[in-house]
Amino acid sequence: MLFIVEDLHWIDSSTLELLSLFVDQGPTVPILTLLTSRPEFHPPWSAEAHVTSLTLGRLPPMQVEQMIDRVTGGKRLPPALRQEVVAKTDGVPLFVEELTKMVLESGLLREQADHYELRGPFPSLAIPTTLHDSLMARLDRLGNAKEVAQLGATLGRTFPYELLRAVSPWEQERLQHALRQLVDAELLHQRGVPPQVTYVFKHALIQETAYQSLLKSKRQQYHQQTVHVLEQHFPEIAETRPELLAYHCTEAGLPAQALPYWQRAGQLAVERSANVEAINHFTKGLELLKAFPETPERVQQELTMQLAIGAPLLLIKGSAAPEVAHAYARAQELCQEVGNSPQRFSALIGLWRFYFSHARLLTARDLAEQCFALAQHLQDPVSLQEAHIALGSTLIHLGEWLSARVHLEQGIALYDPNLCRSRAFSRGTDPGVVCLSRGAWTLWMLGYADQALTMSQKALSLAQELSHASSLAFALFFAAVLRQCRREARQVQEQAEAMLALSTEHGFVQWIAGGVLLRGWALTEQGMVEEGITQIQQGHSAWLADKNELGKTQILARLAEAYGKVGRTEEGLRVLTEAFATLHNNAERHYEAELHRLQGDLVLQHALQQQVPGIPPRAGHSEAEMHFRRAIDVARRQHAKFQELRAVMSLTRLWQMQGKRTAARSMLEETYSWFTEGFDTPDLSSARVLLDTLP
Repeated sequence: MLFIVEDLHWIDSSTLELLSLFVDQGPTVPILTLLTSRPEFHPPWSAEAHVTSLTLGRLPPMQVEQMIDRVTGGKRLPPALRQEVVAKTDGVPLFVEELTKMVLESGLLREQADHYELRGPFPSLAIPTTLHDSLMARLDRLGNAKEVAQLGATLGRTFPYELLRAVSPWEQERLQHALRQLVDAELLHQRGVPPQVTYVFKHALIQETAYQSLLKSKRQQYHQQTVHVLEQHFPEIAETRPELLAYHCTEAGLPAQALPYWQRAGQLAVERSANVEAINHFTKGLELLKAFPETPERVQQELTMQLAIGAPLLLIKGSAAPEVAHAYARAQELCQEVGNSPQRFSALIGLWRFYFSHARLLTARDLAEQCFALAQHLQDPVSLQEAHIALGSTLIHLGEWLSARVHLEQGIALYDPNLCRSRAFSRGTDPGVVCLSRGAWTLWMLGYADQALTMSQKALSLAQELSHASSLAFALFFAAVLRQCRREARQVQEQAEAMLALSTEHGFVQWIAGGVLLRGWALTEQGMVEEGITQIQQGHSAWLADKNELGKTQILARLAEAYGKVGRTEEGLRVLTEAFATLHNNAERHYEAELHRLQGDLVLQHALQQQVPGIPPRAGHSEAEMHFRRAIDVARRQHAKFQELRAVMSLTRLWQMQGKRTAARSMLEETYSWFTEGFDTPDLSSARVLLDTLP
């Protein structure tokens, strides 16, 4: 038999007496008795040998999410809302259930077939009335200890005794007695031994209930006292945890004092690569500024804050996100009001990033040239280096490899790690890492394979020395791209996996998409073609999710190439049609030669698939040759030597099939003889083997 009684705290005394007799003496037949109670309930039978007490801990986040899914019938909540429920409920099953139900009944959501969508921005979740009433009743029963709980709640979910005592208006004996009551009631947990004690509210909702029970005037008074005490007696907290001072100043109704603390808190978060926190801190500062009068000082403060929020937004949302564009466009407007040239440069660079990521390359080049002219006027080497990066990066995607190399090498020459360290945080990526990474790619395209690999390794070493997460993700991405160019699939997969782990940890959405793309390509090269195609498609969708079109032609080229590996030539040709349309819309020409070469390869492959037995395989030859010749012409015009080599090899194989062996050898030999390094790369090794098969 199974006998269950839930929540012994609420049963009356007579029932408890009968139950005690039952438990003490035991029934005449075997029975399992399961009794539940709150921590403050002390059963009279706990010392009995046949009684086992179990303390139920909080559910871990994974089980909380499973419970949420059960309450919603398997339909997933929006990720941000889901995470707030997890955070608010703190693993307490009752609160998970009640808060999830409240969310479903709130009118904030629109139900879809297998998930819920937000109808608009969601407010901070309120505590359900039933839970609030329950928690308030527990606090009220504690008498004077309730006031201590309220003051502690003002300090935060966790607070040290030393700070509580400094802020408290009560004598020490009363304060300690009240704290013991709160700990005994298990509303607070105690860590350490007095006076080095820290107290933690057992549950976030307990803290919130205690806090909300204060009158607004009393609440502000507590916050003001806390600000005074922290500034006067705890300067180390003000230095290391400015967000704490910012919070108390804001809640105390002291916005002018809060602003510099929110600014400092955001800067420290950026330096730790805690970009979500940084965005939160800067956003709170910007919200406060809305209530300030329109003065030159207010304009300057907003300008500083808009520029500061740009970099973490770029890393978390992606450089093509509208939030990034808004921050830098607003900064540009504010610059016109204050006439601040150095900050105008920062705003221009931010706008350049946005248009560059959208692959609006002609606009990006215009902005990069404005940055370059302004940097020359400012005579600031750090700004000049950034302008070289902007121009060099843009010229890469325009297919102007020689000019891109000049600017990136100038950027490398101007790099001073001490001067540029602050720019790494304000821009999101160390400029030296950017120059070296993109410079390595440029050297590869220009035919210098060994120099490219050396420069890429320097970029990785620098990023690791800096211990700057977003710079390391950037270096890993371009190192993997270079290995992809070299057709070294195993190394590509290793670096893609490392980048994915790092980017997932820090929430770098763009590099997560890039890692999936690169891993997909590596899988296709290692024989797992269908799985690789799926991952390339997934990465492509994620890459484009925020209208980040930069590199789209290259992504589509890789996908078309993968389709060719499994004979899906018609799909490959359709993908190339999309790639050419993108090329013409965006002027992104850095992979133009490869697109023509792949088109020729797929046309030829498709013709062979359609070949009728007994008829000489001539179909598609002339069209394929036309595409190969275009590829060679484009590559030579762009000085893209490895793209030229691949196109020449494709045409050589076609001519070999047609019996034009002498002409084929002459053309390939001329191209091959230009190279002075990189002979161990698959491209040059294959070219050497092909040459050896020709007379």
